[in-house]
Amino acid sequence: MAIEITLLGTGSPIPDPHRAGPATLVRTGGQTLLVDCGRGVLQRAAAVDVGANNLDALLLTHLHSDHITDLGDVIITRWVTTFDAQAAPLPIIGPPGTAEVVRATLEAFGFDIGYRIAHHDDLTEPPPLEVHEYTEGPVWDREPVRITAAPTDHRPVEPTLGFRVDCEGTAVVLAGDTVPCAGLDDLSAGADALVHTVIREDLVNQIPMQRFKDICDYHSSVQQAAATAARAGVGTLILTHYVPAIAPGQEEQWRQLAATEFDGRIELGDDLHRVQVG
Repeated sequence: MAIEITLLGTGSPIPDPHRAGPATLVRTGGQTLLVDCGRGVLQRAAAVDVGANNLDALLLTHLHSDHITDLGDVIITRWVTTFDAQAAPLPIIGPPGTAEVVRATLEAFGFDIGYRIAHHDDLTEPPPLEVHEYTEGPVWDREPVRITAAPTDHRPVEPTLGFRVDCEGTAVVLAGDTVPCAGLDDLSAGADALVHTVIREDLVNQIPMQRFKDICDYHSSVQQAAATAARAGVGTLILTHYVPAIAPGQEEQWRQLAATEFDGRIELGDDLHRVQVG
């Protein structure tokens, strides 16, 4: 069965008028999965006719701010736009620490939640959620979709996860932020596609501030992501979370860097770039 990948947000922690924060939509087997929820995620999702109340699960690769900026928006918007009193809680799947972040988010929105319960007779409880923390192994099994997590390496951010989505013979891996590591290699082996965040080390190292240069030691370069895809034997490499943002007209330059290590299909682009696998 085909898996559809939509790069909802391809930006970085630096606000960009043309790119939302990191977020990827996965649709397969009649299920809609959101991986990370950077700034602007619901606006981008609306552009492909997906609302917060359409999500079957939210998967978090790690708890860096740019990957969870709009967590509160996803939670509250899903709550106020779900009109079925019997609707299932939103599953939120992430690394250890996720439950504490969700608890703190609900506390931060405590006044808002109270106002809405007081004003709407059909809202009687806070947003219904199910939070699950994992470091590796199976995290989702709802036919025909299975999801497996594995540890990646984004230290000192720890733990961090990659996710593999399998659906009736097709598999896509979403790496999150990481340097090359055995966990991601094992997770990606034999998959049809790898969605990988990337930086351009050659460009980042030209920035005079050390704080920017620091990011090179815990992200994969374009070439490193491509080498991971090649080791795994995937057919398609999908690049996202570009640092710095791809300048107009430079797409082929990024593609050629990846092609030095990977001879398969290479996909990259602006927000809402869509790729079908399988």
